Amino acid sequence: MPDVRDAPSGDDPDGAEPLPGAVDARFTLASERTMLAWLRTALGLIAAGVAVMHLFEPFGNAAARTTLGICLLAVGAFTAIVGAVRWHEINRALQKGGPLPGPWPIWTLTALIVVVGIAFAFWQ
Repeated sequence: MPDVRDAPSGDDPDGAEPLPGAVDARFTLASERTMLAWLRTALGLIAAGVAVMHLFEPFGNAAARTTLGICLLAVGAFTAIVGAVRWHEINRALQKGGPLPGPWPIWTLTALIVVVGIAFAFWQ
């Protein structure tokens, strides 16, 4: 019975070893899809900010609309920037080895959205 350690590694049918520094395309494509999700989230937050500022006339007073709109725009811009930085860090970690970035951007974005939501739920 052949030893498992003698089996070729990876999905390459001829058993060739990958080049040093080469990254499996599935990982880089997954990182790219995640970056696109960050951008979709940012675009949604920015669109919500623009909509609140310019389309929701019956929403409270003008100060509330402006403040909520600016907060949503700022959180959207933050999301796009953090997503791009995180994508760069993940790609660097995949290419050069090393630890992947921690979850702080996700916790920060979650906290910002919760704070903005609670603040405007109690806005008078």
